Amino acid sequence: MEMPVVDLARHLVAVLFAGGAPLKVEVAARILGVQPPSLDTALEFLHDHPPLGLRVQRDGDNLELVSDPGSARYVEALLGLDRPVRLSRAALETAAIVAYRQPVTRAEIDAIRGVSSDSALTTLLNRGLVAEVGRRESAGRPVLYGTTAEFLQYLGLESLDDLPPLPSL
Repeated sequence: MEMPVVDLARHLVAVLFAGGAPLKVEVAARILGVQPPSLDTALEFLHDHPPLGLRVQRDGDNLELVSDPGSARYVEALLGLDRPVRLSRAALETAAIVAYRQPVTRAEIDAIRGVSSDSALTTLLNRGLVAEVGRRESAGRPVLYGTTAEFLQYLGLESLDDLPPLPSL
């Protein structure tokens, strides 16, 4: 007998809370004794009815329980992070390129921006907003960059699917 979606959603939040770290979708499904499609239904329910003050964030195949972006100033005050973390225009441009084109190399970022992105990319790496996600199978095997769960939290997104679509040219 299939578990009601409300119960499955409640148990998923409890598991993510207790785990305290990102959890693979397959692992969560196995722990809860359901198939991944049932878990997707519970995630849709949680998207429409999030737990108060919380959100279930999906980053690729990982699920994580995070605080609601609307509560950020209070959480930041608790953690002593009262001063806002601002990114430069160059860092924001670079982050946008990584988000929409990932996985992407530094040379590809530079080609799109038309200038060197070394400093901006270093800032994003240091803040944990982007990370090395592999290497391209080409000459020199350049590093590939992608966004992180911290990137989603910084922008208050549940997943990369929540990014606005790029305008067509």
